[in-house]
Amino acid sequence: MSETDTSNARAVAFERWANVFTAHKAFSHPSELHGVLCGRLAAGARIEEEEWLAMVCEHMGLPATATDESDDLRQFMASAYSQTLELLKATDMSFQPLLPDDDYAIEQRLEALTSWVRGFLEGMALSAGQALGEAPDEIRELIEDLVAISQVADDDEPDDESEQQLMEIVEYVRLGALAVFTEFNPPEKPAPNTPTLH
Repeated sequence: MSETDTSNARAVAFERWANVFTAHKAFSHPSELHGVLCGRLAAGARIEEEEWLAMVCEHMGLPATATDESDDLRQFMASAYSQTLELLKATDMSFQPLLPDDDYAIEQRLEALTSWVRGFLEGMALSAGQALGEAPDEIRELIEDLVAISQVADDDEPDDESEQQLMEIVEYVRLGALAVFTEFNPPEKPAPNTPTLH
């Protein structure tokens, strides 16, 4: 996938989530919910559909019955869950955090990034808990970096340099999420019933 394809895919994904959030008048940021999901999956958890849909309702500030009353919301979020897990597992490292593209103002992109990172840290803490303290040094350092990124405020006037810095931070966060996933998710063994070639 070229960089343009990746950025187009990312833009489309963000718009889809944003439209769902707008349609349901959610009060939270789509990037944050995606971050929570990625944090939980990266830390080794797998979530049953009903539990995931309950999380969705809670995060979006919707009644717990919202996904029962809206097939669109249920289907969108169920498929978002499986797509996110597949991308985290993908060997081509095509996973991307759910963030708006360059058509958005840098302030909006920074807000989305800090929301995603806060969500990721929350999801990771929910799933891994104590295990995070026993993680290898590089994972613990990464978590410290993510905490710092989640607290970044946009006080300066944006310029070309801040654009470049934001791109570098997004890439660091993306690779960091994949590193956490690799650490807490051992490779899946092939199913035992597959015939072996001798």
